[in-house]
Amino acid sequence: QVQLVESGGGLVQAGGSLRLSCAARGSIFSINSMGWYRQAPGKVRELVASITDGGSIDLAESVKGRFTISRDNAKNAVYLQMNSLKPDDTAVYYCYVRGLVPDGPTRRDPFGSWGQGTQVTVSS
Repeated sequence: QVQLVESGGGLVQAGGSLRLSCAARGSIFSINSMGWYRQAPGKVRELVASITDGGSIDLAESVKGRFTISRDNAKNAVYLQMNSLKPDDTAVYYCYVRGLVPDGPTRRDPFGSWGQGTQVTVSS
């Protein structure tokens, strides 16, 4: 079982910065994709940023130029640097990881895991 541990949320004024971290724990063979979704009250969960094992990055239009995603493959970790935060960025941010876990000496099974969510609040 793969568990994700998130940290870094909090309260910040508009224009400020926060850095979210997420580390995957467990028996992992490989990680294909990592990233962050967010969900504001009354809204659907939306993709904020993702990064593949090859380094391909996808960012939501609303965060381009302000947020940066990066990963540390050695630590099975992904980070979201959020600058120039706006009140509209207020949401619970969820980390996700997709990859393969070993199942015996030769079998590999796909997995997908979510973090517990971390609150980001941006005051105006």
